[in-house]
Parts: sequence; C-alpha cells; structure tokens
Amino acid sequence: MKAQKRIALVAHDHRKSDLIDWAYFNRTALAQHELYATGTTGKMLEEKLDHPVTKLLSGPLGGDQQIGALIAEGKIDVLIFFWDPMEAQPHDPDVKALLRLAVTWNIPTACDRATADFIFTSPLIVDEYAIQLEDYSQYIRRKIK
Repeated sequence: MKAQKRIALVAHDHRKSDLIDWAYFNRTALAQHELYATGTTGKMLEEKLDHPVTKLLSGPLGGDQQIGALIAEGKIDVLIFFWDPMEAQPHDPDVKALLRLAVTWNIPTACDRATADFIFTSPLIVDEYAIQLEDYSQYIRRKIK
C-alpha cells in the first residue's frame, strides 16, 4: 500500500451528514489521498471538501458492488462506510458483501466515526504499508475443480 491511499467513502442516507461532517473535519488529511464514493455521497463530499472524488453509482444501483470490485482488484486501500444499524436497507446483501470483501482483502475499515478517527490518526495512514494477505490459492483451486 502506497503512502497516498485510495479511500472509499460510503454512507447510508441517515448517516450521510455524519460522514460529511467527519470528512470536513478531516479535510486536510483527506486531501492527501485519492477519494472514491458512491453516488450522492460523492457529490456531497466533492462540494464540501472542494477536492475531486471519483463518483460511482448510488449504492442501491450497484455502487457498493463497484467499490467491492475495486477492493478485490486491489484498487481501494481504506473503506470508510458509515452504515445505519437501525434501518434495514433494500440492498443489505450488497452491504454485507462489501464488508466481507474488505475483511477478505484485509483493508482498514471504519463503520463509525470513532473507528474512522482511529484510522486517520494512525501514522500508517500517510506511510507505505505492507498489507498481509491470506493465501487463498487452495480455496481458488478447490472452487475451480
């Protein structure tokens, strides 16, 4: 992982304002990195931060899956996903798949402000980092047969 991270920022509707507030508070740190976001969240972040954001589809329209694919391809280094634990989402399976991919590929993931703060106050956020990945070769061979 390079010093400049590729950071995905995602938020459910009732958590968007929390993510925007957190991002604005951390705007100086975020400006050092490449940002990705789903639909409306990306537009809101770009306007608030005055920093370019690669905008993907809205979450329910496939944006969560696009971010998951980027994680699997090694193109996202950190996931900040403020999800709403109090409201069921129509795309809950996509949300679960996204979180599973983040764990599978061992990328730092924050689902709340406190965890995001801990990630962004770590000196590793601006340093190169050798990520440790599981060896999935046996799993892949088993699935191919």
